Amino acid sequence: MTLHLIKLCVGCDSIEDLADWQAERLKQRRKAGEKKPQLFHRTFQTPKRKDELLAGGSLYWVIKGLVQVRQPLADIGEGTKEDGTPCCLLILKNELVPVRPVPRRAFQGWRYLDADEAPADLVGRKGRGVTEMPPKLRKQLAELGLI
Repeated sequence: MTLHLIKLCVGCDSIEDLADWQAERLKQRRKAGEKKPQLFHRTFQTPKRKDELLAGGSLYWVIKGLVQVRQPLADIGEGTKEDGTPCCLLILKNELVPVRPVPRRAFQGWRYLDADEAPADLVGRKGRGVTEMPPKLRKQLAELGLI
């Protein structure tokens, strides 16, 4: 059974902002000499349900109070923070998949998200128009329950 994670994307204003930030991180890693740089998110707690998460799970990002995008998980590993303390690395695929915006209150850390509770992807003809909207308009329509 597939399981997902959900996390606040602090400091990002939109899906486009997250994509730009991640592209810059990959660029920095390539410049530093990494041959195959990976995107990852450091977290203090290591998920106990790793097998379920890696069976097709994603990290759903909450941006400005709305679940707006998911990023498939590639792996979960161990790493260190910049100060040398151990941490968990959520290794992410370089793919952002817009989802139906759903309001979500703030919380700390990450949470498990069951597959049946995860917002649907915005795909096909119906979703393409939504993903091409300006982020502010997308947020307003989601808050009104129109998308």
